[in-house]
Amino acid sequence: MIQHPDKNCIDPIPVEVHDQPAYYAHVVEEADGNPWFHDINEYLAKGEYPKLANPTQKCTLRRLSNNFIHNRGILYIRTPDLGLLRCVDAKKASKLLEEIHVGTCGPHMNGFVLAKKILKAGYFWMTIETDCIQNVRKCHRC
Repeated sequence: MIQHPDKNCIDPIPVEVHDQPAYYAHVVEEADGNPWFHDINEYLAKGEYPKLANPTQKCTLRRLSNNFIHNRGILYIRTPDLGLLRCVDAKKASKLLEEIHVGTCGPHMNGFVLAKKILKAGYFWMTIETDCIQNVRKCHRC
């Protein structure tokens, strides 16, 4: 308890610390069950557009595919310095977030540093920074 300037006592606020988080932020999976890069992967591998794609979507897919490389069934994205980052789906992204943030690649860190560590490890997904920030906010130790 602490003394208030008016000589009134302020009751302490009870705080509970849990060993395990009550919930954990997972990367949201696509509604159709395919990874976010499925259409780009199919276009690069087979040269086929999605069935219901209109001309604008086809043009966008062609433009996006210029930054990606398909090699032996794995999709990579080119970085500005000509490096390659492996594209991962939501399940793999959640696992990477958990493993790297908890301490495999260092101590608990903020969202931007976590995103940079994942990129340095060679992995990529479209919402990497947003997912890292949400993951750190929901970490019970941070």
